[in-house]
Amino acid sequence: SRSNLQIRGVAEADHAAVLAALNALDLLPDDPALESRRNILIPPLWQDGDDTHRIASELVARLGELPDLPPKMGHAIDLQGAPQLTDKSADFRIEHDTNGDLILRADGASRGRAVTVETAVEALLEMAQWFVDTNGPARRRMAAHVPLTPLPAEWQAVLPAAAQKSPSPGDTATGAMFGVAFGQIEAAQMTHLVKATKAEAMRVTPWRLFLLERSEMVDTDVFITSATDPLLHVDACPGAPLCTSSSVETRKLARALAADTSAPLHVSGCAKGCANPRPCATTLVGHDGVFDLVKNGRPWDAPIKTGLTPDILLEARGEL
Repeated sequence: SRSNLQIRGVAEADHAAVLAALNALDLLPDDPALESRRNILIPPLWQDGDDTHRIASELVARLGELPDLPPKMGHAIDLQGAPQLTDKSADFRIEHDTNGDLILRADGASRGRAVTVETAVEALLEMAQWFVDTNGPARRRMAAHVPLTPLPAEWQAVLPAAAQKSPSPGDTATGAMFGVAFGQIEAAQMTHLVKATKAEAMRVTPWRLFLLERSEMVDTDVFITSATDPLLHVDACPGAPLCTSSSVETRKLARALAADTSAPLHVSGCAKGCANPRPCATTLVGHDGVFDLVKNGRPWDAPIKTGLTPDILLEARGEL
């Protein structure tokens, strides 16, 4: 959900070799303090030298000027047409307004401040300092702080453009976009696809999609290639036995229910909701080997039904 690629399951004996390979690609953090601030979301179809690239490059270069912020705070530079990262985690949002001009908007605010490519990062640094000076870190995130702390009037002067639909699998002008069920890729499968498409680079998105630069779609039974695939709208954590907090298998059930579920579905191994902490139309929460059913809520919200076994849920598919 933050456009990150995490490498998991590395054997201890292979760890040093993996680090060496990542270092050769210049992918290891140069400064841990700055790395923790490098939470920047951008749309996948940016191009060298466009507004997204220019602002993101300046922000990366000036991360050291940010004040101390809570660790999960982040930035969205959402300039590929109308906003498409609105429902993704970010505290400072650089977007287009209804006229196509640039604004900086605090997450949780309905309006923003007019900026330009040249002034956007300076304005963001100013907003970050305002957040600290007004005791924002005590509330952890901008969206929790804004309702209780009025923003300066000039920062609430311009309406953002209406959000656009998020990307889907298929060919784009930059390359082919593939989906990944539950956001988990096996390394061997990824290697096979990169070789099959002859891709030159990979861009990761917050929609469980990745774009392979200068490639075209190919037939694959592993990755999602259709915009209508129901697995694009299903969240599920690893579940048991991979997670010790879970007493239920999650992804097998999620796959079985996906084809008969038109609304978003979240199958959570426990009430922590690691795969999706936001409200969902249907959430199944595991505990003691069975599931509770939450409608239009988060995993820790009160369920409308409890003690549901996988067999009961499969019999009721299409009615959840």
